[in-house]
Amino acid sequence: MFKRSRSLLAAGCLAGLLCGHAFAADPAPADAAASAPVAAAAASAPEAAVAPATAASAASLDSRIQDLKGDVIRLNRDLLVLEEELLFPANTQVAVFVSMDVGKMFELGSVQVKLDDKVVANYLYTPLEVTALHRGGVQRVFLGNLKAGEHQIVAVFTGGGPHFRDYKRGATVKFDKSTDPKYIELQIKDNTGKLQPEFEVKVWQ
Repeated sequence: MFKRSRSLLAAGCLAGLLCGHAFAADPAPADAAASAPVAAAAASAPEAAVAPATAASAASLDSRIQDLKGDVIRLNRDLLVLEEELLFPANTQVAVFVSMDVGKMFELGSVQVKLDDKVVANYLYTPLEVTALHRGGVQRVFLGNLKAGEHQIVAVFTGGGPHFRDYKRGATVKFDKSTDPKYIELQIKDNTGKLQPEFEVKVWQ
């Protein structure tokens, strides 16, 4: 009798376990079906978020690169100014510039600059540089030092003159150098009355 009771109890427990397993197993497909879209969305969400994050990172990197380029340009400019101040102090500095007003009667080829009978600059021009001068550009051909006192500058221009002839002309001026910087402009002009180019040397304080 005791053995039979134990057998019945065991059978009941086994049946209960099977029933419980059946009840527990039945909802699983519904849960799996419900969670499948969530899992798919969760899997695809990071992929969707990666693209905007990557684009934002690239934009931030480009912005930083541009900022660094700007810093380098400003640093180079400051270093150049500092170098010129150290090499060419204001009390001895002299600078020579070339400019052109219209310039239709003279095609600039080269210029030579002499200070106190010493050649300090020889420059050969390209067509693009001549075009830039025609458009109002100003070129610095010399930067150096001069002691205070009287000095003389001679500029010799060569190129093509009227009727496509070779043309060579010089301009000379004397000036006093004080303790302030001295700026000298070599101007090329058209003389419409004489139908030929003119060359002037202007000394600026």
